[in-house]
Order: sequence, then structure tokens, then C-alpha cells
Amino acid sequence: MTNEDLKTDKQKRLLDSGFKLFTENGIVNTSIQNIVDQAKMAKGTFYLYFKDKYELRDVLVARKSKKLFTDAIKSLKKNYIENFEDQIIYIINYVIDELTKNQLLLAFISKNLSWGVYHETLVKIYDKNEPDKDAFNELREMFLDGIKKNNIKIKNPDVTLFMIIELVSATAFNAITYKKPLSIEEYKPYLYSTIRLMLRNEN
Repeated sequence: MTNEDLKTDKQKRLLDSGFKLFTENGIVNTSIQNIVDQAKMAKGTFYLYFKDKYELRDVLVARKSKKLFTDAIKSLKKNYIENFEDQIIYIINYVIDELTKNQLLLAFISKNLSWGVYHETLVKIYDKNEPDKDAFNELREMFLDGIKKNNIKIKNPDVTLFMIIELVSATAFNAITYKKPLSIEEYKPYLYSTIRLMLRNEN
């Protein structure tokens, strides 16, 4: 195993350990000592990779958010969906369903889905060897390409994409966790109707 492989392995062990403890005990109740004990490594090793446990959390949120969208795009590619709006709804629905199935992940990401997706700096620094590190770029390119092909007149497509992810992040969390204002299945039609309106020509 090369030095680079060893570094990657240690980083992964710390990330896996942190995610397990954060989701089981909460961030406040998890110490760095807990994390390194779980990962079976010295405490000093932690600081070679992360400044503190909150930076570790931020990296995890970014990675988990990116993976959700990467998996959604991969799933979309296996299904023939021609309509642009339907493609975006498919991706959003996939992400929501995954969060609904994994409520530990939902609670961990909380309402930070858009923050995680857009935090490119963390991904570049910590995911150098991750094949899925360009998930957001792929989503953005697909989004921009769809707008262009369908001749949709949106003033700022990047802002629109951010708003869609932010809307999903905040409202889906409440619908899944608290069933407010409705259960997630009851809420989906309202959410998707709003997203479709956002994908149509602005006046």
C-alpha cells in the first residue's frame, strides 16, 4: 500500500467513525477522542486531516449530499426520460426517497443539502480520490443543457438551480421528519408543481 493509499484509508476511517458516532450520539456528545477510539488510531492523527470535529462534520455533509445527487443522476441515466422537467423531478424525487428511507442521514444532513452540494472547496480538498467528486458539475451541466435545448428563458439558471435544491432541502426535511405541513407523499405534488413553475419561462 502506497503512502497515498494509507492517507486515504486513514481519512476514510475517520470519516466513517465520525458519521457513525455523529448519527448515534449527536455532534455535541461526540468528542474527537471518541472518533479516534472508534477508528482505532492516535488522536494526533486526527489533526493531520481535520481542524476539529466540526470540519469533519462539514466534509461529511458535503460528501453525503454529493453522493445523493450522484446516485440520482446514475439512476436517471438508466431510465429514458425525455422531458426536461420530468428529468429534474426524477432527480429530486430520488433524493427525497433516499432521505425518507434513511432518516439517520436525513437528520445528519438536516436542512443543509444545498450547502453540502455547493461547498465545492471541501470536495476539492478532501475528495481528491473520489470518482463522484464532480456530481454537482454534472447536475449543473445537465440543468443548463436542458434549459438551452428547451429554449427556456431564465434570467439566472444557477440561481434557479440553487433555489430548487434549497427549497427541497428545507421543506422535505420538515415534511419527512414532522409531517408538516403534510406528510412527504402528500406534499410532493405541491413541491413538484412549484419546481415545474420555476423551470418555465420568466416574464
